[in-house]
Amino acid sequence: MRAGLLSGRRGRTGPAVDITATVEGRATMLDIVKRVAQVTTVPFTVGGGISDLQSAELVLAAGADKVSTSSAAFRKPGLIGEMVKKLGSARVTVAIDVDQNAAMPSGYEVYIDGGRTATGVDAVEWARRVDGCGVPVILPTSKAGDGARTGYDLPVIRAMRNAVSAEVVASGGAGELDHFYQAVEAGATILLAASVFHFGMIGIGQLKDYLRNRGVAVS
Repeated sequence: MRAGLLSGRRGRTGPAVDITATVEGRATMLDIVKRVAQVTTVPFTVGGGISDLQSAELVLAAGADKVSTSSAAFRKPGLIGEMVKKLGSARVTVAIDVDQNAAMPSGYEVYIDGGRTATGVDAVEWARRVDGCGVPVILPTSKAGDGARTGYDLPVIRAMRNAVSAEVVASGGAGELDHFYQAVEAGATILLAASVFHFGMIGIGQLKDYLRNRGVAVS
């Protein structure tokens, strides 16, 4: 098994997500992207307010290595293929906010606008459509688990892992070391966490050692 680690939402080693940009109808804060690019030595992804190809290109020009799009991709699915074609698939991630809904075939529904708006669309079916556009990484975040530190939403990780060829990111809910290993077992190959790193609850080196001792190759 293998896994990569990311620190979000504005962590230096992973996604820098301007979580209110889409809802407030504004662009990503490019000055912050530029400043992060000046001080970090690791690749980083920027999301939030990526509404079209031009905004994605501006973020990349400011120094980001990848862009992540969610609401705009859902509203304009053709944007995904356009980004993949123009920017290269390696520079595009599609994020999917999900919440449990027993009325959906998979039991999960897509949410947009920073998790505020229900769409009535099955989350796993949307992931399949995204995967068909050639996106190499899909980032589902469980609304119920995000920030709760009670563990990742393992069923949605398994469901997406079984439905797509893209790598699946575990996001939303990590609170202890074993939560990360559980996500790897569920099929995640990229592990994202925020508060446990930001508040010093878990050290990144500590986590890497823990995973390696469990047989996970960590990048």
